[in-house]
Amino acid sequence: MARYLIKRLLAVIPVGLGVTFILFSLLYVTPGDPARLALGEEALEESLEAFRKEHGLDRHFIVRYGLFVYKAAVHQDFGRSYITQSPVVSEIANAFPTTLILASGATGLAIVFGVLFGIVCAIKQYTIFDNVAMVIAMLGISMPNFYLGVLLLLFFAVNLRWLPSSGFGSMSERILPWLTLCTTSMAIITRMTRSSMLEVIRSDYIRTARAKGQKESVIIFRHALKNALIPIITISGIQFGHLLGGSILTESIFSVPGVGRLAVEAIKTRDYPIVQGAVLYMALAYVIINLLVDLLYAWVDPRLRTRYR
Repeated sequence: MARYLIKRLLAVIPVGLGVTFILFSLLYVTPGDPARLALGEEALEESLEAFRKEHGLDRHFIVRYGLFVYKAAVHQDFGRSYITQSPVVSEIANAFPTTLILASGATGLAIVFGVLFGIVCAIKQYTIFDNVAMVIAMLGISMPNFYLGVLLLLFFAVNLRWLPSSGFGSMSERILPWLTLCTTSMAIITRMTRSSMLEVIRSDYIRTARAKGQKESVIIFRHALKNALIPIITISGIQFGHLLGGSILTESIFSVPGVGRLAVEAIKTRDYPIVQGAVLYMALAYVIINLLVDLLYAWVDPRLRTRYR
């Protein structure tokens, strides 16, 4: 197990290098002058040159990239924001708890209701409930989050005035962002749970358990669901990583002060250090979540634990 963990952690290094290099290349060819955006249109040329020299914008692309990698690896320094002059690590650390609450709440709702609906659909296969649930799940997968968020905002916040339209401090302010983010994930988890449960409940050991007179609830939750968890864990982990690193549009729609909104504002002002730090955070979030999912496999399936040994 220790060797496996070390191997997966070492895989983070090439992922980080690849992400930062691609990002540096894209930002390098992007039109716009960060110095002009930071100091304003009326800034003198001397001030612009001093700003570029201070932040290394006058150096070659390879030199800037090498300095960034060196400072990040040796000193854990990802630079300072061009606009606020605050360290990038501090900016992301301040926004990360909000994004974590947003992604965790949405993923929790998606897992609870998605697994529940999937189990019922598998048990009641080809019934009205199963058909209606699958149609709703297909609509949930097809509808973009930004479009659903606008619809929920107009209906519950503007027309009915039941919920606030922005913010993330109180529970009422979190309901609409959670609903917006969890819809697609819940639909995907529902479909995956249904297909996994259908494969398991037709197995011989399930028929044997029924023949022995086991209660149906025990058969479903102790025997069938436990053996159908591997695909469910996989898709749930992927969805959590996606929400943790990709809730940019939802945070922008509902004015949630998370990492996604921080990245959007940084892109508008060409605040390159913030953009680099936010994208690197999203990539590392995916890697860490996938690592945790792999470890969860070993906890759920004893056969995988013996393979690690």
